[in-house]
Amino acid sequence: MPHRRRPRYSGKYPRTFEEKYKERDPERFPETFRKVLDSGKTPAGTHRPIMVEEVLAVLAPQPGEMAVDCTLGYGGHTQALLPRLLPGGKIIGLDLDPIELPATEARLRALGFGPEVFNAQRGNFAGLGPVLAKNGLGGADVIFADLGVSSMQLDDPKRGFSLKHDGPLDMRMNPGKGQPASRLLEAMSPDALAALLAENADEPHADLLGKSLAGRLFATTGPLVAAIRAALPRVGREEVDHSIRRTFQALRIAVNDEFSALDALLRQLPACLNRGGRAAILTFHSGEDRRVKRAFASGLREGVYDEIAREVIRPTAAERYANPRSAPAKLRWARGKTVRGISNRIQTSEPD
Repeated sequence: MPHRRRPRYSGKYPRTFEEKYKERDPERFPETFRKVLDSGKTPAGTHRPIMVEEVLAVLAPQPGEMAVDCTLGYGGHTQALLPRLLPGGKIIGLDLDPIELPATEARLRALGFGPEVFNAQRGNFAGLGPVLAKNGLGGADVIFADLGVSSMQLDDPKRGFSLKHDGPLDMRMNPGKGQPASRLLEAMSPDALAALLAENADEPHADLLGKSLAGRLFATTGPLVAAIRAALPRVGREEVDHSIRRTFQALRIAVNDEFSALDALLRQLPACLNRGGRAAILTFHSGEDRRVKRAFASGLREGVYDEIAREVIRPTAAERYANPRSAPAKLRWARGKTVRGISNRIQTSEPD
């Protein structure tokens, strides 16, 4: 049989995302995968769950309890919760992403978690009440939400979240719903875009960027990055890099209507907790954290929560070093109690 040479990259260096990141196939390239982990980075195509031990400590899952992971993602937090719910417990994993959800379900099934203990469902946590009702549940003992974007979405240029690789300027968690970021930008006025950048990302150069970017068509992420740099010629490179990240964040929040979904979750949360149930939410942006903090404090005053986190919990220095993407994370929790009539306030329609 004639010798066949292995396929080589075109050119001197790998040109595409698929060629460059060999750690996306850890079975074929285990040394590369481990090298990326040891360097404190997240291997492309995977996600490292943040503050797992802290989440487990505040949620205190017990055997036989019912749990909901509102943002299943790669399944890291669910994987940690499940053994503590057994025997007799179960978890529902919600996620909007039709691309990542089947892969995560298959991953957890391969770890031995069958449908009797783990149920993956595509859905928006804004409709948590209807999701519980559809599953014949009056409430859950443990409810968790991680509001961060998964590394699989951030790393894949096809999703439009990536700053490193040019790809379609999309940013939709569910690519089949709503409009991509490119259309949003094209339709916005300078004042509206400046307001969005200030509200969704606390961007200090919001006015300048609003005037430079609004009403323009950016089909892919690369030209948008270049346009942001061109709009801030007198700003230092590091600060411009921050503005690029903040702009992408603000657009992502708007495209996916993330604040409205979070507000809906926070309104329903007390009614969705069983007596003594625990809820925890990981946020990555000051706008998110403010909403969670105020909702929990209001719930404590109104008597729908027995106890809430008095101080925000942050990742340890060791975790921030090992996983830099954990740095902005903030964890808050609340413990609920049953209040007469509260179940009547659960919304009856489920968002897409």
